[in-house]
Amino acid sequence: MNYQIILDEEKFRHFIDWLPDLEDNEKFYCSLFARKKYDPELIKSNDKAQLRRFLSNKEQLYDRVKQLEVPLGAYRLKDRIAPQASLVLYINPNPRNLIRASYDGIIKLTEMLKYQNQNFDPLTEMMSCVQASQSRKLLVDFDIDDKDFDLSQLAKYINPDAVDVLETRGGYHVLIHLARVAAEYQKTFYRGISNLKVDQTGDQLLPVAGCTQGGFMPRFLAWDKATG
Repeated sequence: MNYQIILDEEKFRHFIDWLPDLEDNEKFYCSLFARKKYDPELIKSNDKAQLRRFLSNKEQLYDRVKQLEVPLGAYRLKDRIAPQASLVLYINPNPRNLIRASYDGIIKLTEMLKYQNQNFDPLTEMMSCVQASQSRKLLVDFDIDDKDFDLSQLAKYINPDAVDVLETRGGYHVLIHLARVAAEYQKTFYRGISNLKVDQTGDQLLPVAGCTQGGFMPRFLAWDKATG
């Protein structure tokens, strides 16, 4: 028996199509976590334990995620097995810039060598540089941790065709396509939406539609449904 990361192949493939097309020297940053808040068995562990992280383009993303579905027990948290119910797959939907990450990584590794830090992992340091190296800012993500949030409020601050709403285990991610924001909202949408009980905003890790999030499957909501 294997871990199950992909819960709905059709919704996952739709999510891949939804992601921005990449340019040269760009990749998506993805990470598989076990989270304590999704499984009470992990009460003594840290809130987040990163199990795997990797880079991918759109063409390879399905296969890269499918390769995460290893036999149950293969993911471990120190001396414990990571339960299926604790797993969540994230992605940065804004592309990462590999050239910028390489430059920053070279500086980081050089500094660590200079100051004789003997305990660093070069791969870990480089991957952290990739995660921090946003390329083009195409999407702004508003994370709302409230299932009772009234999504119809969004229509006051943004034109609907610039918005996608991803339902998650604890609420919603409101994703704004910057290139689609109408002129009358461009200077005001960020402040307006930020004032609507938003937990976090910006260039964030996003749960992947069609994949597992602590026993829940994130999915896109149609805008007409979101506005009631």
